[in-house]
Amino acid sequence: MRELKTFLRASRAPLCAGLAGLALLCASGCRTTNRLPKTDDALAWTQIKVPPPTPGAIYQSQSEMELASNPVARHVGDIVTIVLEEQTAAQKSATTDTSKATTDTLPGMTILGKALTVHGAPILDNNINDATKFTGSGDSSQSNSLTGYLAVTVVKVLPNGYLLVAGQKQLGLNQGQEIIRLTGVIRPIDLAADDSVPSYRVADAKISYGGKGAIADSNAQGWLSRFFNSPWTPF
Repeated sequence: MRELKTFLRASRAPLCAGLAGLALLCASGCRTTNRLPKTDDALAWTQIKVPPPTPGAIYQSQSEMELASNPVARHVGDIVTIVLEEQTAAQKSATTDTSKATTDTLPGMTILGKALTVHGAPILDNNINDATKFTGSGDSSQSNSLTGYLAVTVVKVLPNGYLLVAGQKQLGLNQGQEIIRLTGVIRPIDLAADDSVPSYRVADAKISYGGKGAIADSNAQGWLSRFFNSPWTPF
């Protein structure tokens, strides 16, 4: 019995060592895999990892400056002023008018040249009349305008030199709070001498403007009104 236990212990050690080695190999393989995070928007390419800067006594990566260029924002933490110049307008109208009429006469059968009648009235003569008509019209128009200035910060320098910027502004008023947020990608060549760029030159821009407080609450529908205005209601 003692010899059997000794044999089982001796055979278990190589098996445990092999399993441990396999686990380390899988873990190292997972660590070396450089997968991009899942993103559903158009900014997925901004998730590419930028190589770390190489220190040097004279030259340092990502801190260079061209002698013939303007000293505009180009590093993480620099501030860029976005000139908001957003104006959109859309209009659409549609009109549909259809009609259809159908008339069909089905004469009754005759026997010996005479139609079948009851009290002198033919009983097999039939007429089919059908008429349908549809009229529909729709008209929709929408316009938006947003002007002003918003200072954002460079949060990432992309491999091609473009700048990923993000920022927000909060205004506390007497009866509420206004919040405007912006994220997007800009080119350093589009920056003016004062580090400003118009909003229509911001790629993949996400601009949101909203508010909180008494005025925003009074301008919103209640939950019961939103329920009856829902497209799921049958009315």
